[in-house]
Amino acid sequence: MTDGIAWLAGPQSIGWGGYSIVMTPDLSPEELVARLTQAAGPVHTARPLGTLTGEQLTDRLDADYGDTFNAIALRYGQNDRGWSFAVKYGWWPGQFTSGPSISRGGVRVFELEYEEENGKPVPPQFAYVHGERLMCAFNLHLDYSWGYDGVDGDPETASRVEEALTAAGLPAHPDPHDEDDDIDDIYPACLQVLEQHFGLTLPRTRILHEALPAVDLGPL
Repeated sequence: MTDGIAWLAGPQSIGWGGYSIVMTPDLSPEELVARLTQAAGPVHTARPLGTLTGEQLTDRLDADYGDTFNAIALRYGQNDRGWSFAVKYGWWPGQFTSGPSISRGGVRVFELEYEEENGKPVPPQFAYVHGERLMCAFNLHLDYSWGYDGVDGDPETASRVEEALTAAGLPAHPDPHDEDDDIDDIYPACLQVLEQHFGLTLPRTRILHEALPAVDLGPL
């Protein structure tokens, strides 16, 4: 029995502001952190902080930079299937696009991201990239107002995910005027589809309550 990923649909499931998580079956946790550090751009280097809980890490960022959101950091580990994962902390939105692709060299990378406190509001996002090729991406509210019109990516992979969404009773092409399309139901159902389709899982108790290796990538 695994924790899956549907638990991410809870309010502030990891912390205030939302979450950004990267998973891969093809890299060690340390290799994943190294690639994320490179993706954050040349001004960033990873400074090990030992093992910390999420609360301890945000307290550390507050102490070192005056505010958690003045810097970025990572906690990382492996799930019970041996996949590596990294959870981002601080001001992570838009900060991991300045360096080489994390998926280079044929690596499979799965990303889940939700700017929960963004006032626009921004829906949660999923992306699967394999060797720098987008295989599958869509927003997890299936929100027409954000341009959702099916799953983007590799035609074969995307169509299979669309079929899985439809089989779960989710709107493949939602009607923006349909009041029955409730995101409170759609969001966790999408996560469950991804969990089952790709075998995604994250250790909830370890991420929320236990200490994990942490690195500070420095100020913005």
